[in-house]
Amino acid sequence: MKFGRQQAAALPLALALVSGAATAAPDVGVSPWGKADEIGRLNLITPQSRAAILSQVSGGKAYDLSVEYFIGMPSWQAAGDPPYQMWMTHTPRGNQIADPMGVGEVMNSHVSYSGSAVSMYAHMGTHIDGLNHFGLNGKIWNGFSAQEHLGDRGWEKAGIETMPPIIARGVMIDMAAAKNLEMLPDNYKVSAQDLREALKKQNVSLEKGDVVLIRTGRMRDYANAQAYMSNAPGLGLDAAKFLIEEAGAMVVGADNLSFEAFPSEVSDNYIPVHTYMLAQQGAPIIELANLEELARDRVYQFAFVGASLKFRGADAAPMRPVALPIE
Repeated sequence: MKFGRQQAAALPLALALVSGAATAAPDVGVSPWGKADEIGRLNLITPQSRAAILSQVSGGKAYDLSVEYFIGMPSWQAAGDPPYQMWMTHTPRGNQIADPMGVGEVMNSHVSYSGSAVSMYAHMGTHIDGLNHFGLNGKIWNGFSAQEHLGDRGWEKAGIETMPPIIARGVMIDMAAAKNLEMLPDNYKVSAQDLREALKKQNVSLEKGDVVLIRTGRMRDYANAQAYMSNAPGLGLDAAKFLIEEAGAMVVGADNLSFEAFPSEVSDNYIPVHTYMLAQQGAPIIELANLEELARDRVYQFAFVGASLKFRGADAAPMRPVALPIE
């Protein structure tokens, strides 16, 4: 989750509104898959659904839907979260000087050793939000409370490590192209009607259990962190409800850094689309999906294959999803 600096400045007021209206606000969803469920709508994946979509793969090009990680990349830092950092822990010349392995100058001159380390916020680059990322009234999806299930080493329920590999039908909705634009305008809120019209133009229908990815065109600015981060377009709440309640989507995502657009449409919730998807509906959110090649080739339906890193107890993790066109 991320939102612009203007929204960050209003955050204390938004939090006060949420606190003051907590008793009247919607509560978290109760899972139809049982009181122990930690993965929400990912339960829609079955052996039959995996086999069905993989049987349609054409065997042609594989589309990489992930972005590169690099120092200076777009990232959410307004709330104090760290930027991406990468540094060398070992270099060939450094090993000759320091000899950290104790193997001697001759060996270090012969065997070149490079090593590196990274430090990052879990919600950066192409990643998936876990169901514990946002909650309501002290609880997350299926009623798991922070009081009972959140320890110093992360969540003991619904951590990102519980999320299974996702193999499902994928659909890309090219909202920018549907509006005859390269990129949606700043802060544009995609509506349910926008999605219906774009799907009609693409001659594509959504099915229960789909992974639905929305292209706003913002990925064109990915190399320019300031432009990418500033006032990004995204989904409105009625669009989110259309995807889940009417279309039956399992996972939703977009090419922007926040998925939803700001400012909030709801007076007592500063991030209503995230809480609706994650806490109320058990639907994971993919952010920073690179949809440019799919858009260029007009590939709207595909087998989606992706899995997140298993950061125990975390609320998000990087993933490298792949789209395999279907016949």
